[in-house]
Amino acid sequence: MAETATDWYGPETATFGDRVAGAREAAGLSQSKLARTLGVRKDTVVAWEEDRSEPRANKLSAMAGVLNVSIMWLLTGEGEGMSAPPPETLSGSDLSGVLADIRHLRSELAAAEQRAGLLEARIAKLAGEASE
Repeated sequence: MAETATDWYGPETATFGDRVAGAREAAGLSQSKLARTLGVRKDTVVAWEEDRSEPRANKLSAMAGVLNVSIMWLLTGEGEGMSAPPPETLSGSDLSGVLADIRHLRSELAAAEQRAGLLEARIAKLAGEASE
């Protein structure tokens, strides 16, 4: 069976945010450092990487230059950019950061689960009142 190459950052496999995060990490930049370089808040970079917003044209152009990729690659995954993520080498501080991210994610999930339970209870109560 022939093995096919994975297009890690292509339009079918990655989002704009995935490409920003991948190129940022390959450039050895933290979200904070990229934000300072581009003159935006860290929250803005986080929103780009989570696909909750997109940069304006001037920031997109500057980001492509800083990350050494083309604007087209950031937007579509085609053109001058990265073909695959760099190999992972985690140091102790990297592991601590990953563990902190996991703990934060777990607390967010627990809060979302609790909120979903409250909403379900509200719906059940409203449905019961509507059938009376």
